[in-house]
Amino acid sequence: MLEFSYYVEIHECNALFMFQLTLYLGKRDFVDHVDSVDPVEGVVKIDPADLGDKKVWIQLACAFRYGREDLDVIGLSFRKDIWIQHIQLYPDAGHKPTLTEMHDTLLKKAGEQGHPFTFNIPTNLPCSVTLQPGPDDKGKACGVDFEVKAYVAKSADDPDEKIDKKDTCRLIIRKIQFAPDNTGSGQKAELCKSFMMSDKPVLLEASLSKEIYYHGDPIPINVKVKNETNKVVKKIKITVDQTTDVVLYSADKYTKNVLSEEFAETIEGSANFEKSLEIIPLLANNKEKRGLALDGRLKDEDTNLASTTIIRTGMDKEMLGILVSYKIKVNLMVSGGGLLGGLTASDVTVELPLTLMHPKPKD
Repeated sequence: MLEFSYYVEIHECNALFMFQLTLYLGKRDFVDHVDSVDPVEGVVKIDPADLGDKKVWIQLACAFRYGREDLDVIGLSFRKDIWIQHIQLYPDAGHKPTLTEMHDTLLKKAGEQGHPFTFNIPTNLPCSVTLQPGPDDKGKACGVDFEVKAYVAKSADDPDEKIDKKDTCRLIIRKIQFAPDNTGSGQKAELCKSFMMSDKPVLLEASLSKEIYYHGDPIPINVKVKNETNKVVKKIKITVDQTTDVVLYSADKYTKNVLSEEFAETIEGSANFEKSLEIIPLLANNKEKRGLALDGRLKDEDTNLASTTIIRTGMDKEMLGILVSYKIKVNLMVSGGGLLGGLTASDVTVELPLTLMHPKPKD
């Protein structure tokens, strides 16, 4: 019987120690470079004692989880594999990866019983996404995750063969994507709105200076208003909504507000206004919102709002599992003028798409 005792990190190398199996990975984050993805390079230390006629396999799976894991025991599967690959490591079945510096480092730790492996992640797979659990939710969070698993079994994926959890060791990894180096100019939206009892309009224009913004950085929104009416703009309200489209198992699409901020900017009738208003949408202000999409979370680590899903030409949306997008709304709160007062109050609103991503590290 194989058992693991604990997870430990040693000199930048992750390892799950078991009496018979040890799984080593050099890192937990793997970058999608658009035309390629960092290879998953690792080593499994195998003690062949007491294996009998069983084999040792290493597996990399990308899966979408949309329900609690404990419900699987009653015959309901709440996990769907998007992509999965198995490699037989023992007895030797011919998997001979080109050894890299990372392999060499891990093989020194594993010793003579180390077996190297390499997985190449296809470019059409999604990045890791987690749906924020509620306060009372237990077990693994819903979302898209990647898992490396070493296990002992007679065959790689025989559904009739039961594999004891004590015969496996596993690590969750993340597939991440950084913002491209060359980004375009930002979006612009404008609206000209007329009101009842007024023959002149309010013109609203909102624009972003660039195409992509980084998580945690201020987002300046340039707002221009030409108020040709006798009405007064009492304040400006800016909101950011996150839309999560679960495309894998149903047409489940929902929107959650991640920022709502009011600016006390008064624009009198027959006046012009131009100002840059800054906002910062943060997960820290949305910790209690169940189902909010987050970048893939590793155990006991914090994360951030999910990055915008980048859909490349020719990609199958269903393969992406979860699509995430953002939208900024700029709203003028216009009071009614004249004898009718508040009865003629109205709003003037424009919308801008927002792309949130991580910057590429300098190194």
